Amino acid sequence: MSSYSSQTSAEQVAQDCQNAIANKTVLVTGVSPGGLGAEFAKVIAIHGPSLLILASRDIAKAQQTAQEIADIAPGVPTRLLELDLRSQAQVRIAAKEVLTYKEDIDVLVNNAGVMASPFSLTDDGIESQFATNHVGHFLFTNLIMEKLVIPGKSCRIVNVSSNGHLLSPVRFHDWNFDEGRNYDPWLAYGQSKSANMLFSVSLAQKLGSKGLVSVSLHPGTINTNLARGDWNEMFESLAKWFTVLGYFRGGQREITWKSMSQGVATHVFAAFHPSISASENNGSFVQDCAVVKPEEVRSWARDLIEAERLWKLTEDIVGEAFEY
Repeated sequence: MSSYSSQTSAEQVAQDCQNAIANKTVLVTGVSPGGLGAEFAKVIAIHGPSLLILASRDIAKAQQTAQEIADIAPGVPTRLLELDLRSQAQVRIAAKEVLTYKEDIDVLVNNAGVMASPFSLTDDGIESQFATNHVGHFLFTNLIMEKLVIPGKSCRIVNVSSNGHLLSPVRFHDWNFDEGRNYDPWLAYGQSKSANMLFSVSLAQKLGSKGLVSVSLHPGTINTNLARGDWNEMFESLAKWFTVLGYFRGGQREITWKSMSQGVATHVFAAFHPSISASENNGSFVQDCAVVKPEEVRSWARDLIEAERLWKLTEDIVGEAFEY
């Protein structure tokens, strides 16, 4: 294996993992053109997966990505799935559809997300970043589990987190920001990204013995269409939090940017690299195509007790228990 770094391209990692990619059924959420999910799907397409399932709340955008895949890998079938993570009712409809597929799913990449958006509640009454980034993925993943965990084979679930998890643990006593009265867009983002990491910890704990491998990752800072507002204004408020919380000091304000390919490299690594398995690095956090040492990860994003609390809280929010 070549040594990877923050500069490694997705194409290189995919080349190294081509045997793991070939003949796999992969489901990716959040596949709008120009985003990380679409780029991930395109990079792995040339190595012959058996099916790429593109899940998006906007089917027209997913269709555009499917067309881009058809242009570069005409032999690879794609399938579109309407998935609106903000709506538990619609997530349940999407999951039912997946359960009718004849194929099992080898790799699920929970990539869709929103970042630092203004306060809003979903129809289910949940703060929208927590709903989209965590609750929707939790519900969808658990509802389709029988398509992933198959006796005698292994599967992977990748939860796309962020170094934004540094901003906040899960706020168990006020996860909804007092219906917006205590809201800060970056703290809400941080909470949702810590939740993504804890979700991988729980999946590895609960289902690792059945061949399920789950990791979370930070792709790096990439200029995608994720940020909807005025980026300069958002950067100012983010830099302020990083300074207050002690991650920036002495006037440091630098955030290192990555190209799209460098960002998606970690997606490919997390989804396919053989250094991650049910017995090795399961539940871990991945950055720059490498597993981050536990002592370098914030305790609130890797702690087993926090992970179990979050699992129970989310079961309460979706009104359904998932026992494994």
